[in-house]
Amino acid sequence: MTQMYHSRQRQLKSLVEKLSISQQALIKWNLLDLALTHSTVSSTHNNEKLEFFGDAVVRLVAAQLLLENYPNCSVGEFTAIRSILVSDRSLAQIADKYGWSRYLLVSKSAAGDKVGRERRLADSFEAVLGALYLSTNNLELIRPWLDSHFERLIAEIRKDPACHSYKAALQELTQGYYKTLPNYQAHEVNKIYGDRERFFAEVWFKGQKLGVGKGPSIKAAEEAAAKSALDFLQQSGIQNIIKEEKDKKE
Repeated sequence: MTQMYHSRQRQLKSLVEKLSISQQALIKWNLLDLALTHSTVSSTHNNEKLEFFGDAVVRLVAAQLLLENYPNCSVGEFTAIRSILVSDRSLAQIADKYGWSRYLLVSKSAAGDKVGRERRLADSFEAVLGALYLSTNNLELIRPWLDSHFERLIAEIRKDPACHSYKAALQELTQGYYKTLPNYQAHEVNKIYGDRERFFAEVWFKGQKLGVGKGPSIKAAEEAAAKSALDFLQQSGIQNIIKEEKDKKE
């Protein structure tokens, strides 16, 4: 760390301390600094490659945790849960708990972009995981602090799969099993503004209508339809639904 400014050294040490990582650990501080440097600061010295590598690391952490703690879950459930764990939203929320923004070097113009904030946090979070992994070539600097965050989120997801949006939950489920997205069809049924059931939506998957819903907006109607579909699949089982469709075609 001798080539870094003292203020930057203090910043990185502060973050490492928040992560409950010993400052005596074999951390490659230059990589950690790079992981927290956004591309708007430098086109050559930035976290893009570490973010690419860290994307694989965070998926590995999630996969290991799920296999260790939930061995009876299906591959489809694993895939659905993991995709929520490693989403920009989830990673940005974890980053926020550590005050991540104060450690991320970003240009003033990018810092003012509120829309891109979640993505910047998630990308830099993945980059940091990449830097920590490359420091030891294993997960010993990552899992001791990240597992607890993922465990809480997994518990929330398993208790209520739709806690992150019914549409998102349905999408994760269908992608997890069949790598296919559901299709929504929505239209206006009541042109009276302010009517709480102004829009109607259907959700289809593999040629079958799984649910319907109404709401004051297309988004709300689609959410209601997705909830209806999740309730239906919970009772019937997505495997049985698809099997029935295959039997009809045969």
